[in-house]
Parts: sequence; structure tokens; C-alpha cells
Amino acid sequence: MDLYNNIINNKENFFLMAGPCVIENKEMPFEIAEKLIEITDKLNIKLVFKASYRKANRSSIDSFTGIGDKEALETLKKVKEKYNIPVVTDIHSAAEAIIAAEYVDILQIPAFLCRQTDILLAAAQTGKIVNVKKGQFLSAESMKYVVEKIRTAGNNQIMLTDRGTMFGYQDLIVDFRSIPTMQENNLPVIMDITHSLQQPNQVSGVSGGLPKMIETIAKAAIAVGADGIFMETHPNPKVAKSDGQNMISLERVEDLLTKLVRIKQAL
Repeated sequence: MDLYNNIINNKENFFLMAGPCVIENKEMPFEIAEKLIEITDKLNIKLVFKASYRKANRSSIDSFTGIGDKEALETLKKVKEKYNIPVVTDIHSAAEAIIAAEYVDILQIPAFLCRQTDILLAAAQTGKIVNVKKGQFLSAESMKYVVEKIRTAGNNQIMLTDRGTMFGYQDLIVDFRSIPTMQENNLPVIMDITHSLQQPNQVSGVSGGLPKMIETIAKAAIAVGADGIFMETHPNPKVAKSDGQNMISLERVEDLLTKLVRIKQAL
């Protein structure tokens, strides 16, 4: 609970979950983490380093999924230990919750799996912080049942993340009413400013995105009171092996966060 409170209790600022979409190799996570730490220390932002150890939800069978579960999880743990920062990764089954909990501080439930009771309970029972992404198909009000499941398992270290709502078959929209609505569960709410701009189900077999709108979504989220910001970043999104179409370039992160801090201060 101490780590949970340490992350969320900086009332003067939002916290940040950020990193690459997936562990692409054993070197890049350290490059990204070092830059993010430099920026967030300067701006007094609590940082959680994010990277998926494996990508289970891919459009195409040919899409990159990871470098190997053990290798990726060990890389995440090394980032955590080297820089003394919390780390978060996705899980995709109840069995994965037990495995990943040995390496990370926060278990993240992907949006498509947010109603899977066995996964939610398994994650809760590890005692780790649980971050659940709101399904693209769910209303913000419906997330109270997700919260109930986790709390029933005796875990109150919960975060909820909005990542947009399906709009037709190939686009997402953000309803900013979701942030205060989910905050009614008395827990922190995060805005995923990169996945919410994803354009799924493209005929090419690779999801598209609208990265030019990242700043717009981020500013609005802070303005309506989001507790945290989630973003995926990469030194060169054009060559990223996953979600490159809607990531923010690492070189743009400081400028964006500086603007968001000014908005937070104005509030």
C-alpha cells in the first residue's frame, strides 16, 4: 500500500505511466527509462515505467509478440532495480498474474479482458497494484463491477484507465465524462493518451493511429481532472515493432509534459 500511496498522493501533480509498447530488446528499455526519469524528476512527476513483456493481442499472425517471456520480464525487473522505479506490465491470463507478479509492481489488465473474473481475481490475489483498462465496449459506469471484483478479493490497490470507446469498426472516441464517472469509485483514474487514438481493424492487418492528436487528448484529460497519464513512447515510432502508429516520439515527451504540468498548476 505504501507504493500505491506514493504514486497517487502527489496532489500537486499527475503521475505518469510511460514506456515502449513492448520489450523489443534488452537495451532499449534502459535508454527510454533514463530519458523519462530525467524529464519527470525535473517536472516533479511520479513515474511508473511501462512495457509489455509479451503482446498477445495482435491484428496479424505475423506481428511481433516479444523476445521471450522470461527474458522480457527479467529486463523489466532490471529496469526497476537499476533506477528504483515501479514497473507495470500487461497480463493475459490468471496464470500469468502469478508469474508476472514476481517481477513487476503493477499488473495491468488489457481492455479486452477487463471483465474476465478469473484474471481480475488472480491479479488481485497477488497483492500487487492492479490497473484495469476500461474496455472499448464498456461504459464508465460499468467499471464499478470490475472494481467490486478486485475489492472482493481483498485488494484495494486499484487504478482504472480510459483508453477510448469504439466508434464504428475502425476508430475510437474519448468521452471525457468517463474520468469523473470512474473517479466516483474513490480510486485514481488514468487517461491513456496514445491507445485512445488507435485506429483498429485496418485492412492492412496493422492498427493505425492519430498521433498528432495526442497533445489534444492529454490536455483535455488533465483539464477534467485525470489523476494520471498513460503513454507509450519510443525513440523512433516509425520502426517500433508494436503500436508505432499511435506512439509519441521520445524527443517530444518533455515538451508535452511541461504543457500538462502548466495546465495542472492552473487548476
